[in-house]
Amino acid sequence: MTSSNTDAPAWTDQALADPHQQSDKSDRVRNMFTAIADSYDLNNRLHSFYLDQHWRRFAVRKAAVQPGDTVVDVACGTGDLAEAFAKTPAARVIGIDFTHAMLERARNRQSLLRNGLSNKIVYVEGDAMRLPLADACCDVVSIAFGLRNVQRPEAAIAEFSRVLRPGGRLVVLEFDRPRLAPIRWGHDFYTKVVMPRTATWISRDKTGAYRYLPRSVETFLTRGQVMGLMRDAGLENVLAKGLTGGICTCYRGRKP
Repeated sequence: MTSSNTDAPAWTDQALADPHQQSDKSDRVRNMFTAIADSYDLNNRLHSFYLDQHWRRFAVRKAAVQPGDTVVDVACGTGDLAEAFAKTPAARVIGIDFTHAMLERARNRQSLLRNGLSNKIVYVEGDAMRLPLADACCDVVSIAFGLRNVQRPEAAIAEFSRVLRPGGRLVVLEFDRPRLAPIRWGHDFYTKVVMPRTATWISRDKTGAYRYLPRSVETFLTRGQVMGLMRDAGLENVLAKGLTGGICTCYRGRKP
């Protein structure tokens, strides 16, 4: 199992009042993902009822990958979305994450890929706010369920725009709160009451990761604010599409 310093929870009740305002949010997030890396894939599948895979496939389609494209998947985690992009005509997929334990899991999964897909992917340790990449070096940037974990989302989106070539596409998947009241009520009960208990039991987590998840969604930027940050970063044709009753939103923008 991945080891972590979990003497004190990363997410206390006080910190969860507004997790995005914590000055040490990045450290808390890294500690949290280090702690849950080994059970991350299992919890994702079980608690999304495998919808996480459907959402990622949707994002890949929206990226409109062309033969020879370079794709950068930021906050790549254990490699789900990077692997999905490797199945497209892309020539190269670069997965970037700032949690070493998650990259270890991604590289272990990469070694099991067949049909030459593993040769397309390279994993790099790096921060979304300071990408270790040159200007205008890629055709697609993606980030799935990671934007709200960044200390400064506006800095990350500016970085995504910086590394995109003209005509390049940014695709963002992020959790959202359903707008239709009955769906929202059921969703809130599941994410705030059921999921934190079962996911914590499976992961044996002591960092408060699965209490942070619903609270980080509830206190994050609105759909309009995310779209505004994309436009502020110089992207055009910015669109947002709610998925599965609004549980998840897929954003897309284009670099002029």
